[in-house]
Amino acid sequence: MNQGPQSSLPPEGTRDLPHFVSDAPFDLRSVEKLTPEQEKIYFASQLTLMWWKFKRHRVAVWSGIFLLLLYSSVFISEFLSPWNYQSRHSKHIYVPPQAVHLFHKGELIGPFVYDLTRKLNLETMQREYTVNDKKPVRLSFFCSGEKYHWFGLIPGDNHLVCAPKGKPFYVLGTDRLGRDMLSRIFQGARISLTIGLIGISVSFLLGIIIGGAAGYYGGWVDMIVQRVIEVLQSIPTIPLWLTLSAIMPPSWSPIVIYFGITVILGLLDWTGLARAVRSKLLSLREEDYVLAARLIGAKPSRIIGRHLIPGFMSHLIASATITIPTMILGETALSFLGLGLREPITSWGVLLNEAQSINVVAIFPWLMLPVVPVIFVIIAFNFLGDGLRDAADPYK
Repeated sequence: MNQGPQSSLPPEGTRDLPHFVSDAPFDLRSVEKLTPEQEKIYFASQLTLMWWKFKRHRVAVWSGIFLLLLYSSVFISEFLSPWNYQSRHSKHIYVPPQAVHLFHKGELIGPFVYDLTRKLNLETMQREYTVNDKKPVRLSFFCSGEKYHWFGLIPGDNHLVCAPKGKPFYVLGTDRLGRDMLSRIFQGARISLTIGLIGISVSFLLGIIIGGAAGYYGGWVDMIVQRVIEVLQSIPTIPLWLTLSAIMPPSWSPIVIYFGITVILGLLDWTGLARAVRSKLLSLREEDYVLAARLIGAKPSRIIGRHLIPGFMSHLIASATITIPTMILGETALSFLGLGLREPITSWGVLLNEAQSINVVAIFPWLMLPVVPVIFVIIAFNFLGDGLRDAADPYK
């Protein structure tokens, strides 16, 4: 029975019926009455929510401020130092830390230190210093003092605080050559703090690329990466440090040795991050949004960088804040053992190299003071990592 061609038009009388789907943008305010507080939260961006949650972690905020000030100081280390960190004061060798006073005989005369009287103990053959409380040495601020070269390039002589020429002013004492410990700690911060940032850049680059490839592709790529990681992690750390340190000739300049140490630390620390990235990507690559990205033709590099890695950013932040102090400790340990940086470069590890002998530490304990900023930096990074890890997932 032939019924003729079927018409695709709607039945007569229904063609002009209006539809009930609005073309206007959806406005949450028109659906639900929001209070100003709710509206502020509902329409806040992701970064704003992260910042709000991070601010609630007060210890992390103060740790971040402390680290920000410390890293800012590396740009003006010479200005903050009362002396040139390489200056040798032969008359003031192994001077103990001096106290800064405000009042002299009940009278306010401003910040000052007392002059020192030196004598040689013929029994112990050591220099002994006694405080001469009758001779206050007044300190000057924003003054001209010993000359230096900012970052080794621009000459200058401006200091935050300094004493009159020839007068002692050593808040943290001096070392065996009469060099001011405070100035050397400020200068050493420039190397020890930046070596962590450069080292973690190398470590994260290798860890994310190699671990991401192993987790996303799997198969033989994953097998080769895992075997390489197992081989590297099975090598004892100290012999590996000795081998890599021996590769760098003593004739290299201090700057080349500095970058060599950063590369060594980065090459040794990427394996743990690579395994963490691999395990995360093995689970996330089966998600529906990854399949959708593949179907629309997204490249593997885009899927990993734009969709997978942001899915566990909180873990990466926590790893970074743990890895940076590990790099600082690694440089400190290498330099302390004489395998890392050497004079004339100054770092916290190089300074602690002076305190290897227990006899020296027992007689001159202030030589151990460079370990104090190392401890505070490590604690601050751990607290900052806790706050950033929680803030990276503000919906929890």
